[in-house]
Amino acid sequence: GKSTLLRALAGVLEEIDPGELRGDVLVDGRPVVAGDGRVALAVQDPADARVAGRVGRDVAFGPENLGLPRAEIRDRVEWALAAVGFPYGPQRRTDALSGGEAQRLALAGVLAMRPGALLLDEPTAMLDATAAATVRDAVRRIVREHPCTLVVVEHRLEGWVDVVDRLVVLGDDGRLVADGPIAAVLADRAEDLLARGIWVPGAAGPEPVDVPTELVAPFVEQAPWGWVLRAERVSLERRARQGLSVVRREPRRTLALDGVDLTCHAGAVQALSGPSGAGKSSLLNLVAGLDRPTSGRVVACDGLSRGAGTEPAGWTSPQLAERIGWVPQRAELTVVGASVAASLLATARALGREEAWAQTRGRGLLDLLGLLPAAGRDPHRLSGGELRRLAVASGLAHGPGVAALDEPTVGQDRHTWAAVAGLVAAAARAGTAVAVATHDPSLAALADATTLLRAPAPGGSGRPAPGGGLAR
Repeated sequence: GKSTLLRALAGVLEEIDPGELRGDVLVDGRPVVAGDGRVALAVQDPADARVAGRVGRDVAFGPENLGLPRAEIRDRVEWALAAVGFPYGPQRRTDALSGGEAQRLALAGVLAMRPGALLLDEPTAMLDATAAATVRDAVRRIVREHPCTLVVVEHRLEGWVDVVDRLVVLGDDGRLVADGPIAAVLADRAEDLLARGIWVPGAAGPEPVDVPTELVAPFVEQAPWGWVLRAERVSLERRARQGLSVVRREPRRTLALDGVDLTCHAGAVQALSGPSGAGKSSLLNLVAGLDRPTSGRVVACDGLSRGAGTEPAGWTSPQLAERIGWVPQRAELTVVGASVAASLLATARALGREEAWAQTRGRGLLDLLGLLPAAGRDPHRLSGGELRRLAVASGLAHGPGVAALDEPTVGQDRHTWAAVAGLVAAAARAGTAVAVATHDPSLAALADATTLLRAPAPGGSGRPAPGGGLAR
């Protein structure tokens, strides 16, 4: 109920979540009203907060609605973008941002409003360690320089201990479990918090769950450790979308990847690492056959292509779905059924998998990931963490030969992280070639090899950094 509570504090709960609301939400002793400028909310999915096609216009939206003078709006936009370490200027297209860049943009938008209460829902979940530290520093600075109430929803407390004063813990039933000074709660309730799956600073990380391989084994058996999919010197340029009377202050093309090599082996986990905007998601999309490289090529081995052609970008949708399980950064894009169970098994059924086989795997996956009680629910009503677990399960349930997973552990507590990490490891043990883009060092440590990407400079190289791609 963490995100639900934030929406209530922002005055938007009844607009988003149908249901019966009891009790009162007061700000400065008065009922909260959405849009009055006293409270600003940065939501869990930054794409939900995007309101404009250009970065500057997006950040300016809040201050404009407060009726501020144009000069002050411009100053606030520049200040907010600098505060979160945003790497581009105000004319950058918002549809060209990575997930981590979009998260920083969303935070800049709420910082620019300088509200009396600042509500942040997992504001660093999609960021690398350096960018996350920059964001926390920006939050600390605004609270100090422009005093306001800060409420942060976070699974991982490390990094926030010296930013917040008070720790409030909610239980599985949505009730209050603990509330007090953060140091005191962590000291007095550490064992209880760990048992509840909370990432207590300084505690050893959890071990992945030992998942039976039959839950995720490829439908077509693959020779272990043979190469399955290979990206050879791939580059990717994205074109600016055409619009009406647009004044362009940046190139029409954006270089996302520049001369990158990647090889995915059956039975191995290949991690993609690097800062936000380095091209990890772009590379996964090439591997999944969803984009064609501007130069270079992505080729599949004969055992994976099975007569469909050597390049995945030329396969039909059914051919892609059968061979490659794609889990995008935005988990809601994978929802294709009216219920959790139906969405999970949609691909297996569309491919004609035997119903008993699909049902057995589906039930096992839902049980492993704590989603079995929600099997009949509308997947759009799941929390962000639940939806991501459903997306990972959906990408593996039909038994693809390749799994392309983008940030699969975002938004997970210790228990659900262990289940997701165990699922990734089991898929590899069963013979799947797994490529995973992640900022999570604990997940990356489980990989058999890591490719470290760096963001392409204009006209420069976006190739793997020296030492990237070496097996550990």
